[in-house]
Amino acid sequence: MDQRDPDENGWASSAGNWIEGVGDAGDFSRQFVLDAPMIARVRQAAASTALDIGCGEGRFCRRMRDLGVTTTGLDPVSAMIDAAKMQDPHGQYLHGFAEDLPCHDAHFDLVVSYLSLIDIDGTDRAVPEMARVLKPGGRILVANLSSFATSSSMIGRRHCKDTDEILRPLGRYLEARKAWFEWDGLRVQNWHRPLSHYMQLFLQQGLILTLFDEPKPQGGPPERVNNYADMPYLMMMEWQKPSV
Repeated sequence: MDQRDPDENGWASSAGNWIEGVGDAGDFSRQFVLDAPMIARVRQAAASTALDIGCGEGRFCRRMRDLGVTTTGLDPVSAMIDAAKMQDPHGQYLHGFAEDLPCHDAHFDLVVSYLSLIDIDGTDRAVPEMARVLKPGGRILVANLSSFATSSSMIGRRHCKDTDEILRPLGRYLEARKAWFEWDGLRVQNWHRPLSHYMQLFLQQGLILTLFDEPKPQGGPPERVNNYADMPYLMMMEWQKPSV
């Protein structure tokens, strides 16, 4: 098992503020942009079992459970797992890293990475692990920050009409790197990686791309919707494991 420090990217120190701030509804990105299309893909997959990698406090695990999916959540931060179990006492939650999943081969119909790839250091190990625990015919559903947005944010602030912040040119887009970000009492490290990095990792596992989307907000505060239109920063992918 991976024995790395779960706070090396800041999430253990930030867990309390995250749990208090995100709530059951989720932040803008989840509540108004990603939840609806993510749930639609879960429904379409007709999965009976799912693994949520980087489940945090278990919010999306509970969403999938409400759809009748037997869901296992995994996170390296003990406080996140404790919070998930408190809100969902009958749920299945595991402490562990994405790079070394404590799960059997071909065990799940669906594997979810909901805004967690940006937090995972060893994606070259994590993506093969996702494919390993997936049943033939199963799907990996990913929501992630857009690589164009992460590249821009690494060297400057995004454009915002309300504050006149300027969107900077893309900086060293092809170079993978991580940096510290602070907001709402959180201080965590996120990765920028070019889109080709993710695409190649999934393709190397023999997976088939069945969805790529950059969803638009569905409701939300008008100023946030307008700012998102100026600088969208979210994307989705779905990959299927061949049946034979």
